[in-house]
Amino acid sequence: MITLRNITLRRGTKVVLDDASVTLQPGEKIGLVGRNGAGKSSLFAMLTNRLQNDKGEVDIPRQWAVGEVAQDMPETEMPATDYVLEGDRRLMEARMALDAAEAAEDGHAMADAHAMLSDAGAFDARPRAQALLMGLGFKGAQVDAPVNSFSGGWRMRLQLARALMCPAELMLLDEPTNHLDLDALVWLEAWLMRYEGTLIVISHDREFLDAITKVTLHLDEAKLMRYGGNYTAFESMRAERMVLQAAAFGKQQDRIEHLQKFIDRFKAKASKAKQAQSRVKALERMERLAPVLASADFSFEFREPLNLPNPMLMFDEVACGYDTDEGENVIVRGINRSVLAGQRIGILGANGQGKSTLVKTVARAQRAMGGMITEGKGLTIGYFAQQEMDVLRPDEGPLSHMVRLAKDMAANGGTGAREQELRDFLGQFRFVGAMVNQEVGSLSGGEKARLVLAMLVWQRPNLLLLDEPTNHLDLNTREALSMALNEFEGTVMLVSHDRALLREVCDEFWLVAKGVVAPFDGDLDDYQKWLLDQSKEAAKAAKEAAKAAAKNFGKQTAKPVAAVAATPVAAAAPTDRKISGQARQKLAEQTKPLRREMDAIDAALNKLADERTAVEAQLGAGTASPSQIAESGRRLKAIHDELAAAELRWLELSAEVDALHAAN
Repeated sequence: MITLRNITLRRGTKVVLDDASVTLQPGEKIGLVGRNGAGKSSLFAMLTNRLQNDKGEVDIPRQWAVGEVAQDMPETEMPATDYVLEGDRRLMEARMALDAAEAAEDGHAMADAHAMLSDAGAFDARPRAQALLMGLGFKGAQVDAPVNSFSGGWRMRLQLARALMCPAELMLLDEPTNHLDLDALVWLEAWLMRYEGTLIVISHDREFLDAITKVTLHLDEAKLMRYGGNYTAFESMRAERMVLQAAAFGKQQDRIEHLQKFIDRFKAKASKAKQAQSRVKALERMERLAPVLASADFSFEFREPLNLPNPMLMFDEVACGYDTDEGENVIVRGINRSVLAGQRIGILGANGQGKSTLVKTVARAQRAMGGMITEGKGLTIGYFAQQEMDVLRPDEGPLSHMVRLAKDMAANGGTGAREQELRDFLGQFRFVGAMVNQEVGSLSGGEKARLVLAMLVWQRPNLLLLDEPTNHLDLNTREALSMALNEFEGTVMLVSHDRALLREVCDEFWLVAKGVVAPFDGDLDDYQKWLLDQSKEAAKAAKEAAKAAAKNFGKQTAKPVAAVAATPVAAAAPTDRKISGQARQKLAEQTKPLRREMDAIDAALNKLADERTAVEAQLGAGTASPSQIAESGRRLKAIHDELAAAELRWLELSAEVDALHAAN
């Protein structure tokens, strides 16, 4: 188990933990929650010894391996699969041991290293790594593409896959869903449900936490409070606790006031002095309860649009894509849809299918590859880009962004604004004092997202195009965004992996898949079921392909055997015809046991190939426990060794048959 006893942790002058204690049991899945800046990532750093606590004891079993997602951006030409494989430290140690043993020509050490490789599941490690990559959205040849060929978001997925590859007893995941689309998020959710170790996850995705966690650890005001339940249960229990705490605090204040009045009234009277003194001591002994201090909620609203054209957009055989050095790359085509005033459209689809490309085309950030988009008169678009820096300037502050935006709007017929008005407006989004001039490049992800929201609100759009707006928002800000969108009078087109936001905001969905955009007839639960069905079909197809490949391998192994067996017989045939029948009978008697053994080996080879196919299919299904995976890895190693020994014995027998023919 993990035990923290009376921990005090400081970062500079800030106290992150103050005399905090908690116990976490093996195998528990814990959600670590708290406002941005509370110190959740610092707690992770302490658990991995990157930070040392100032006081108290941290007790984690020494034998536990710890897996976490590295936050640095990988820079290497290594193939993606090999990069993920390096996350399995046991496998890497076994490979290094084998290399050292081979360099030293130490047979005993080689045997030990091979046993280590078997225990580490070396013989199915590569398929496991590629299964992780494909689950996180990588396709086809991408699993072996160089790491440096991927964008930043995809490299962070590689870091996540590398962490999941680690056979760890303790997994620490800090915002693992930030760079995932809904398809990959659903896959990750299922993977973590099967994970048998202890998991601590930081996330601002309510539904993800509800599905994965059974314990919630709340970090607030430098204290840790453990709640038995997922995030929704935590909210309910915390609200109840705060009500009880407020009531207890109120009662104590009444008691203190009553005692103090008695003391003040009678402390000068000799007849009551003793009683007054006893009440002074009672006040001194009283353990004072702290008042309930709740973090101030963040809220905002979109201003009423100046007009609402209807329809807002009309697509006529529109094709979306982007330009490359080789020409146009069209991702979706033949779009024939209308967008009406007041619609709330959620855009679904796997990563790479064209969701962001569609939104960028509507936002005029890139041209349509074909067809025509007709805009309603007076259409005003507010665009939240998935990468906030696409619309922000890193060397300017929030106030400079707002001043430039106000000037641009005034030049296009809008009304201007005084600097103080813009400062007051930014204050509504928590940009106060010197923060209004702080360079955007130095702001946190959440602060950048709030600045983009502020700029959207100021524009008074009638069509909001939101591409993953919640990536860096905490739960309070996500809830504020949901409320603001529900009260917005215009139209919303939303791409998001935040299922709570999609459920609360959208009343219809478009599915971008296989090069087309079509309405999705169902809700998010139906979509997740559809994803599961698609995944099962893909797994079934992959299993059949693997089985066919294994059978072909068996045939390819057997064919050379048959060919070798046939060659000496054919070569010997002219000689056999010359020798006497007695000599031929003698030769047949000599080779008969050898051929019988060769036939038995052929049968054994086919049987081993079938068993290997079954074991690999079981591993590919992804339902095996760690112990079953380890046992399957050992069996694959044994099968490999048996195949090698059987093939070697078959070649020895073939050589004996050749020798007998040559002798006769």
